[in-house]
Amino acid sequence: MKHDGRAAPDRDSRDRLLKMSELAQASGVSAGTIKHYLREGLLPEPVRTSRNMAYYPPEFVERIRIIKQLQEERFMPLKLIKRMLDDDPRRARALIELEDRVIERAMAGEERRISAAELHRLYAVPREVTDRLVELEVLTPTRAGYSPSDAAIVEAIARFRAGGYDERIGFTVYDTLRYKRVLEQLVEEEVTVLIDRLAGRMDTAEAVELVSRGVEPLKDLIAAMHSKLLLAELRRQRAARPEAAR
Repeated sequence: MKHDGRAAPDRDSRDRLLKMSELAQASGVSAGTIKHYLREGLLPEPVRTSRNMAYYPPEFVERIRIIKQLQEERFMPLKLIKRMLDDDPRRARALIELEDRVIERAMAGEERRISAAELHRLYAVPREVTDRLVELEVLTPTRAGYSPSDAAIVEAIARFRAGGYDERIGFTVYDTLRYKRVLEQLVEEEVTVLIDRLAGRMDTAEAVELVSRGVEPLKDLIAAMHSKLLLAELRRQRAARPEAAR
């Protein structure tokens, strides 16, 4: 029997194929979403036995999972995902694997928690300051407490305040938002470039180690460039003042 130019599967082949409901259950994605992927060309055409009946190869399950991860975790548009899968599906899988491993490595150090009471005992920062930082999502504690990176931020703010950077001369927690906004953009671009350069081009374990080795040099680079740019801006503003022209 023929339908739409494709041969209907025999009984043995059909046993290996999946119905739409089975594909949705196996991939964890709704039938509506799968149909949308089909319309967008992200999935090959299924084997159709009639106008209303189609069967899907088991390989669709992994492909659908990859599409969903790239869409939800990397916020990739479907057109870009389609191009990536058409060009090099192995690299798409390597990209996800590398991201998962990097996140796993980073989160290993963030699992330790410090209670709010211990945080305030260690660092001389008023509770209303940390509460406001939580509201601004500069700090993101859980019920178990604050992460090591949260504690490092509070420690830095405590050192600022000890040096005189406090509310008496106009410094507040809202000053951290400038850094947060700029760094969010920087980090987004950094992760995109880094992952795209490494995924599929070297062994995943080797790539994870490379990322790990770059953490401390990157901190030093950012600190050095910040100091250089700060001095340049001070000089620029001094030269721009009217009295400087006299």
